[in-house]
Amino acid sequence: MNELKEALKQLIIETLDLEDIESSDIKDDEALFIDGLGLDSIDALELGLAIKKVYNVKIDANSEETKQHFSSINALCEFVNKAKK
Repeated sequence: MNELKEALKQLIIETLDLEDIESSDIKDDEALFIDGLGLDSIDALELGLAIKKVYNVKIDANSEETKQHFSSINALCEFVNKAKK
């Protein structure tokens, strides 16, 4: 699970071109959007596409659950793990 968390952090950094952020700067339970990392809706779209491509998981952009899955690294990691099974 820790390997997946690290991989997701790297994916966020690379996909969104976050030049001044390292994976250690992203806390597992910290909010990814608005507060915390400060990502926005455009970032969400880019990140969603990258996750679909890398992990081959289906993401419903209009689902309220999807917003919860993208709330933190912990939530995103759990979502990817469940979706891959």
